[in-house]
Amino acid sequence: MKGGSRRPDQIAETVRQVVADLLLTELRDPRIGFVTVTGVQVTNELSVATVRVSVMGSEAEQALALVGLERAAGFLRTRLGRVLTTRGVPELRFELDRGQEHAARINQILNQLKPEEPS
Repeated sequence: MKGGSRRPDQIAETVRQVVADLLLTELRDPRIGFVTVTGVQVTNELSVATVRVSVMGSEAEQALALVGLERAAGFLRTRLGRVLTTRGVPELRFELDRGQEHAARINQILNQLKPEEPS
């Protein structure tokens, strides 16, 4: 492991746990429906945390969920500040993780390519 890379990884894991917990227990924004935190990446200087989320629903619902998350970023960051032992709290940025969507689409295509089994 590179020198200095352990700290951002530790912070990223803490951010992931805290944000995921707060999404389940504290946020009441109806735009934020079925949101799952799939990963967090923190810059080396710990100034920005990019939170990847998976959102169930249509593209419009996903876009609304991202707006809701951006609006909640200040609250989430304040709560995160109570947990983190760092001097500053990273700015939270949210982005859609389309990995699960891509996997589902690939499976759908593969299933269509399978020859039908004789009965």
